[in-house]
Amino acid sequence: MIIKSSSFNNTGMIPPEFTCEGDNINPDISIESIPDNAKSMALLIEDIDAAKGSFIHWLVFNIPVSSAIDQNSIPGTQARNDSLGNNYYGPCPAVGTHRYVFTLYALDTMLDLPEGTGHEAVRNALSGRILAKAEITGKYKKKILAPV
Repeated sequence: MIIKSSSFNNTGMIPPEFTCEGDNINPDISIESIPDNAKSMALLIEDIDAAKGSFIHWLVFNIPVSSAIDQNSIPGTQARNDSLGNNYYGPCPAVGTHRYVFTLYALDTMLDLPEGTGHEAVRNALSGRILAKAEITGKYKKKILAPV
């Protein structure tokens, strides 16, 4: 499976419109080579340079199998992120340039979990259900730094 975005290149900078300094909307994702037996997909966006080692910005599951996730969409059921919301929370690093890993999973089932389930529980439910996964990484550095 392969994922790409027309909004940014792998390891490239994420445009401000997809961050806390812009419209705070999700970028588009195009998907290739999804396994034929996939029943759903899940998308995880994680800041791997966060102060505590990791920060989950968005986890959406039970996404219908499709070749695209549209910009500014809610493609499936949203889990609770590390900002304690059931929503997309765009890149917003306090200092420096952070890396944001977008991981798409093709699953052999739909997950029987409600909206707002904690991301830890969703990630546990993915175990043993993943048929394929693909990643793309974007970077972001705030233009306006928070006062120290």
